[in-house]
Amino acid sequence: MEKILAIDDEEDILNLIRDILSAEGFEVETSLSAEYGITLLERYSPDLILLDLMLPGMDGWEFLRIIKSDDRFKDVPVILLTCRGELRDKVLGLESGAADYITKPFTPDGLIQRIRTLLKEKEDGQNR
Repeated sequence: MEKILAIDDEEDILNLIRDILSAEGFEVETSLSAEYGITLLERYSPDLILLDLMLPGMDGWEFLRIIKSDDRFKDVPVILLTCRGELRDKVLGLESGAADYITKPFTPDGLIQRIRTLLKEKEDGQNR
């Protein structure tokens, strides 16, 4: 079972993500902060991370920078899932190492499709 870590400061969003992805057979762990997300990352070893950018304390940009500079986690695909929809944010996110960028509100089918695509690409890359 593939594991997904979702980090968002809105509990309702995390519950929605958990419900959607659990119904699709994913194991989902959630965090309301980037700081706790780091702890879960080390303990949980997710196959993919869903990350909001606007978080209390450490923001999503800092979380992304930290994990992409860590050899243990740099290959874990990160989907930025945020209400920040400006082009410069999307470009910066992808240049910073995010694998995808989804703006809120999102559709469940679109989220699932993008997650499955990234996990397949990750698997295909490991099988080469």
